[in-house]
Amino acid sequence: MKIISIIGSPHGEKGNTALLLNEVLKGAQHMGAQGETVFLKGGSVLPCLGCDKCHIKGRCLQKDEFETIKHKILEADGLILASPNYIFSVSAQLKAFMDRCCGVIHCMAFEGKYGASIVTSGGGDEKPIADYMNHFLITTGIHPVGSVWATMGDLPEGVFTEEICRKAFNLGEILVLAWKRKKRFKSVDKKMTAFRNRMQWLMEYRKEEWPYEYKYWQKYKGL
Repeated sequence: MKIISIIGSPHGEKGNTALLLNEVLKGAQHMGAQGETVFLKGGSVLPCLGCDKCHIKGRCLQKDEFETIKHKILEADGLILASPNYIFSVSAQLKAFMDRCCGVIHCMAFEGKYGASIVTSGGGDEKPIADYMNHFLITTGIHPVGSVWATMGDLPEGVFTEEICRKAFNLGEILVLAWKRKKRFKSVDKKMTAFRNRMQWLMEYRKEEWPYEYKYWQKYKGL
């Protein structure tokens, strides 16, 4: 299994989010997975301009690293999203990437892949953010298997406990096993089916304005 991990943190590989991701990747690597980590420190993926070009042309016209990252994901089997809690949400760096996936979401272009989410914070409230990240994965077509988080302010000397490390390691293992066995979770499938129906309706409604996406659904999604 090939996994692409995206960290939206200005601290890069030295931050707590990257350290927690490493624990997840240990579990994935234990099951034979390989991968690459992309660090979004700011500036490499710019905010969405809302220009609709991705819906019309099939790619974003901004000159940054987004299209390169997108193709890495398309060629991979799994995606892990990792972010610190910045004011009860993902970081601006990761949000910029997520917003730029508008075309991906309309096409559910990452369908067939598996994913997970990781959150760290100073004082808590990680679960709603992890749930939001996993919902984003669903809208891209990715089947999330779970999440893990850590509240750094609760940890002695800011070091992950054995329990957190175990949960992270297990998440990595679960991700690879789910991919190998093509495991499905009913709750995820229900949300994905509902979103697919919504996008099918949208493609029919906007087929004149968004020719690339309409043709994509005709070719790959049986519209």
